[in-house]
Amino acid sequence: MPNAIELIVDGYVSLNDRRALDDLRMQRRKLAADLKARTGFDDRTTIQQIEEDIIVIEAGLAQLDGAATT
Repeated sequence: MPNAIELIVDGYVSLNDRRALDDLRMQRRKLAADLKARTGFDDRTTIQQIEEDIIVIEAGLAQLDGAATT
C-alpha cells in the first residue's frame, strides 16, 4: 500500500504540476536541514523518513522530465 507522500506525488505527476513537486521537495529539504541543526534530540528516524520522501519526490520529477522528452 502506498504511503501518503507517494499518493501526493502521484497526484502532482498526473496533474503535470512540476512547481508543486519542486515546492514540496524544497520544503522537505528545509525541514531536514532544520532537524539536522537541532541538538539534544534524536531525530534520526524523522530525518530518514524525510530523506525517503525526497527520493519519492525526485522520482516524480524524473517522471515529468521523461514525459517532457517524449
